[in-house]
Amino acid sequence: MYGYIKVCAATPEIRVADVDFNVNNIISSIKESAKAGSAVTVFPELCLCGYTCGDLFNQAQLLSACEKGIKNICTATQGLKTLVFVGVPVKTDGRLYNCAVAISGGNILGIVPKTYLPNYGEFYERRNFMPADRQTLFIDFAGERDIPFGTDIIFRAENMSEFTVAAEICEDLWAPLSPSLRHAQAGANIIVNLSCSNETAGKADYRKSLVKMQSGKLVCGYIYCDAGDGESTTDTVFAGHNLICENGVCLSESVLFKNGLLYGEIDVEMLDGERRRLATGYYSGIENDYLEVSFEADEADFALLRKVAKTPFIPERGLNDRCEQLLSIQAKGLEKRLKHINCKSAVIGISGGLDSALALLVAVRAFNLLGLSTKNIIAITMPGFGTTENTKNNSLKLIRELGCTERVVPIGESVLKHFEDIGHNPEVRDTTYENAQARMRTLVLMDIANETGGIVIGTGDLSELALGWATYNGDHMSMYGVNSSVPKTLVKHLIAFEAEKLGNKIKKILEDILNTEISPELLPPGKDGKISQKTEELVGPYILHDFFMYYILRYGFSPEKVRFLAETAFKNDYDNKTIEKWLKNFYTRFFSQQFKRSCSPDGVKVGSVSLSPRGDWRMPSDAIVKIWLDCLK
Repeated sequence: MYGYIKVCAATPEIRVADVDFNVNNIISSIKESAKAGSAVTVFPELCLCGYTCGDLFNQAQLLSACEKGIKNICTATQGLKTLVFVGVPVKTDGRLYNCAVAISGGNILGIVPKTYLPNYGEFYERRNFMPADRQTLFIDFAGERDIPFGTDIIFRAENMSEFTVAAEICEDLWAPLSPSLRHAQAGANIIVNLSCSNETAGKADYRKSLVKMQSGKLVCGYIYCDAGDGESTTDTVFAGHNLICENGVCLSESVLFKNGLLYGEIDVEMLDGERRRLATGYYSGIENDYLEVSFEADEADFALLRKVAKTPFIPERGLNDRCEQLLSIQAKGLEKRLKHINCKSAVIGISGGLDSALALLVAVRAFNLLGLSTKNIIAITMPGFGTTENTKNNSLKLIRELGCTERVVPIGESVLKHFEDIGHNPEVRDTTYENAQARMRTLVLMDIANETGGIVIGTGDLSELALGWATYNGDHMSMYGVNSSVPKTLVKHLIAFEAEKLGNKIKKILEDILNTEISPELLPPGKDGKISQKTEELVGPYILHDFFMYYILRYGFSPEKVRFLAETAFKNDYDNKTIEKWLKNFYTRFFSQQFKRSCSPDGVKVGSVSLSPRGDWRMPSDAIVKIWLDCLK
C-alpha cells in the first residue's frame, strides 16, 4: 500500500529444548501477524529450541526435533503470504550452523547462517557452531530439497520490486563489517536480525542507537527481534527488546521484559527513492553475486501505525535547539557573503510581515558576528496602496528596537506616475497594479544599496519559491536570500524563538507580527482599515503546501501517496476534497513557476529541501504537469 510494508518482530514465550511447545507458539504468532497484515514476521535467534541450550546443541535428538519443527511450521502456514524468519540450528556436511530459516506460503525459501560467532564473556558459540563463509550451497532440510544456504541471499517480492529483504543474526550487526552492509549494497531495502542479546545495565540504549544508526547508514528498514521470557536464566536474562527502524528513525520499540508482537510499517518506496537520489555508488556498481529468491506478498490495505506529522519541517523534539542552529546557519551564510565582498552595509525592505522580520533578525545576528554596528543595516519600509497602519507601525517599531537605520520611502506617487507613463488605469486592480508596486519597491532597495555601498537582503521564503508567489524581478530578486530554504511554517517558529530570546519590547512586536494575516498588501485595505488581500485564501493554506512540498521534493512521492499522507495527517482539519484541491493547485503552480526559480539569487541552504537552481533542484521551465494531475482525477 503506497510502498508501506507492515512488518512484525515476534517474541513468543518459549521453553528451552521444548521444541513442540515453541513450534506451537511460533505458529500462533505467525497466524496472528499475518491476520494483522504483516508481510514480514521475524522471530528471535535459535527460538525453535532456545539460544541457551548449551551443549544440548550436540544432541542429535534436539537437531532432529528442530528439523521436524520447521516442517510442522511449513505445513501449518501453507497459503499464508507473509515472509517468516525463524531461528534454527541447521546441520549440513558434518557442521552445525546458527541459522535463519526463511519461509513463505509453507515453503522454505532459503537458509541464512550466522557469520560472526561471539566467543567472549558469557558467549561461547564457537563451542557448538561454525561461522558462515560466503559460499552459497544448496542443501536438503526439513523434507525439502535444494534449499539455498548462504549469507548472500536476497528475498524479493514478485509483485513489488522495492520489497527486498536480507537477513543477519545478532552479533553480525555488532561486528565492524556487518553482512548487512553487503546486503544493502546488493539491493536489500529491509534487513532482518534474529537476535538473542542478553540484558545488562545500559545495553538497551546502546542497542537502540546501533540499530537506528545502521538503518540510517544503509538507508534501509531494520527489524531487530530479540529473545525474551523463556530463555534460560542460569547466567543471563533476556528482555525481548524488539526494534523496528527506518532510515535512522525508530518507528516502534517493545517494552523490555514483555514478550509479544511488535508492528511497524517500513516505506520501501521511500528507501528505494532515497538510494536513487543519493546515487553515489554505494548501492550500485558493486560486485554482486547474490542469489535472488522470489516470494509472493499480499498488497494488503491497513491503517498506518506511524504518526504522520502535519508539519514535517518542524522537529517534534528539540525545537529550540533546531531554531538556534538554523538561525546560526542563516547568519553565517550572510556573514560570509558580506565578508567576501567587503561589504559594510545591508539593505532590507521591511513590510511588517513574517519573512522580512526574519530576514532582519538574521541580518542583526550576522552584523553582530562581524562586529559591525546594526546602524549599518538600512531597513526600509515602503508603504503602498495596500499597506495598513498596523504593519507599517510594526515595521518601524521593529527597526528601531533592533538598532537599525530606519528609512520610510512611500511608493504610491511613483507607481501612479509609472501607471501614467505606461497608460495603465489605476482603477483596474489587476496583475499590473499589484506587480508594479513590488517592482517599485525592488527598484528602491537596489538603488539605495548602490547609494550606500550595500547589498539587498532577500526576504522570500522556500514556500513562496515553490508556489512562485513572488513578482518576477520584484520581490523575487535580491543580492542574497537568507530565507530561501526556510518554509513558511518554519519561519513562524524561528521568529517565535528569537522573540523569546530577545524579550522585552521586541518580543511584543514580533508576537504581533506573528498574529498578523499573511498578505502581500498590494490591494487597498478594507473599510475597517484591515488587510483585505489574504494570501492563504488565494493560494491555499501554507501548512498544506509545506506538507505537499516536503513529500514531493524530499522523497519524490507520487501524487496519490502525497494525497494519502495528507488525508491521514489532516483528517481532523480538512476534508479530502479540500486537500485534493490545494494539492492540484500546488502541482500546477510548482510547474508553471519554475522560470522564477531558474534565476533565483544566491541563498543559504538550511535543511534537507532546497530549490536552488545551482544545487538541489534542476528542472526545465517548460515541463508539463499533466501526468501528475492525471493521478488526482
